[in-house]
Amino acid sequence: MKKIALAILATVLMFNLSLMSQTKTDKNVVKFVIHTDYGDMKGILYNETPQHRDNFVKLAKSGYYDGTLFHRVINGFMIQGGDPDSKTAKPGQALGMGGPGYTVPAEFNKAFNHKRGALAAARSENPAKASSGSQFYIVEPENGAHFLDNNYTVFGEITDGLDVISKIATVPKDATDRPLKDVKMTVKIVE
Repeated sequence: MKKIALAILATVLMFNLSLMSQTKTDKNVVKFVIHTDYGDMKGILYNETPQHRDNFVKLAKSGYYDGTLFHRVINGFMIQGGDPDSKTAKPGQALGMGGPGYTVPAEFNKAFNHKRGALAAARSENPAKASSGSQFYIVEPENGAHFLDNNYTVFGEITDGLDVISKIATVPKDATDRPLKDVKMTVKIVE
């Protein structure tokens, strides 16, 4: 009888410690909202990718992303934004090369893959696979885009508003995958 009571007590204690640990982690998670005309996307940034998390927070808090466009959208793949040049871009202007003038070192983590709603850093070709200082994309398809795993840093995910990703991905666009009607965003960190 004592062994059963001890086993039950140990199980309850482990469960409570697990809940306390989970609550502590939840309090430390950075949350964000991306506002668009198509709706809001809410998400979290991963603590395990601190350089990307901190960079995204810094840019969002400074208003860097406000008024930028989702300048590249590919239905069945992803929506991409964060190019500061998109704020004043003329129709048909090529986008995707702008940034803050620095890159962020790659922070690949096998625990984070390119599932639907994954928030990942865009990058140009470079041997170190360093990320763009500001451009990011969000994975659109239900089955993800796993061929990108461990080649681009996944640093967060959309937790609410997944339907907004698909709404944006299906807008009419030109030959460069730029939406014909601008899809502007505002990014806020939720404190």
